[in-house]
Amino acid sequence: MHSASSVPASTVHHRTRRFIALEWLRFILGLYIVVFHTLHYYPSISEWSGYITGLGFFSTSTFFILSGFLLTHVYLRPQPPDGQYGLRESKRSFLVRRLANLYPIHIGAMIITIAVMAVLPVLQLTPEDASASIRAVMMDVNNGEAVWHTMSNRELLWAAFENIALLQAWNPYYLTFNPPTWSISTLFFFYLTFPWLAVWLWRRCHPMRWLCVVNLLYLVPPVLVILLTSWGAPETGLLHRNPLIRLPEFAAGILLCVWYHRQKTDTLSLSRGVMAVSLLVGSIALGEWLLLPGHSAGWHYVLHNGLMMPGQLALIYLCLFAKAPNRVFWQRTAARLGGASLPMFALHVPLYLIFSRTEMALSGSQPSQCLSSITQCSAQAGTITFAWYPVFLLLTVMFCILFQEQFVLRVRGVIQRLLLKK
Repeated sequence: MHSASSVPASTVHHRTRRFIALEWLRFILGLYIVVFHTLHYYPSISEWSGYITGLGFFSTSTFFILSGFLLTHVYLRPQPPDGQYGLRESKRSFLVRRLANLYPIHIGAMIITIAVMAVLPVLQLTPEDASASIRAVMMDVNNGEAVWHTMSNRELLWAAFENIALLQAWNPYYLTFNPPTWSISTLFFFYLTFPWLAVWLWRRCHPMRWLCVVNLLYLVPPVLVILLTSWGAPETGLLHRNPLIRLPEFAAGILLCVWYHRQKTDTLSLSRGVMAVSLLVGSIALGEWLLLPGHSAGWHYVLHNGLMMPGQLALIYLCLFAKAPNRVFWQRTAARLGGASLPMFALHVPLYLIFSRTEMALSGSQPSQCLSSITQCSAQAGTITFAWYPVFLLLTVMFCILFQEQFVLRVRGVIQRLLLKK
């Protein structure tokens, strides 16, 4: 048996392969999280929309696993003189590049969200808009009711510090400013651990066994919370977004990459294909069933933190063997859509607020009044309809592509030039 850190041909024969299907998967995961957070605003489809959005957390968890896989595939390389695996560049360079990729998305989305929240109370197109404020946060509770809290000046300053420092995911009580960007905070913590965690996991001799261990460890926190607590704050927030508790997902992605690169074939065998499809379909079916009325609410936490991991790993594994399109157009399109996935995670809340309020203003009895009087605009405002929802999704995708290519990439370049000066 070869050493886990040596470099036999079977571990490196597809090192340079680019997984176009994973770009499409990144895009689909980003789009699904948009749907998960916005589809419930349409009461006309409430009879069936819950079946689509019930497993929204599947998207974020899969994205974390995928991040671990892709970083390992791209950044780990055999190092001279003994061929042991390590980062292809310095730790400082890696961390600066990762920060430069995340920070413009986070700060840009936060600024847009703050601006939108400042305008909503002025327009007051819905009753909720009158009390809209960046101070208003929803507590993490499990009683089925929304418990709102208004931050004091001290809490507001602390929330600002947390967001500027990418630490907001460590707050287990409530999310601030732009709630979905907790995932960016968590991702940054994963990146901080990667230079050491990935190398250590690569040197394990049996990555599939370690995958099982990681999955079992990930299930421990939700089981303890269900057995020993009332599932309130801070337990719910810890399970939802604490970077240390979510770290097994990132580690699982690393181990999946290690196992994949130690295989001796680029083709998917029938037996492994059937097993992967069974795990994926079985996980989704089990998740939908356990979330039906009549089952304990505690199943949500077990599904959210580990029970669906085999299906998430199976989905990524199946995508590894999808045939890449030959046309450059489709390869470039996949890369652009995949690149827009993280902006979709970060921007969809303010974008939906803008779109829905615009629709309300334009669908009123006299939309022209919005040009002359805010009060009259509010009084004549209409309601949102599901017929326009596909337009929102299309505009969101288009905006996020432009945001990534015209803003994030430029700011990323500036940050890298400033922090990587020799």
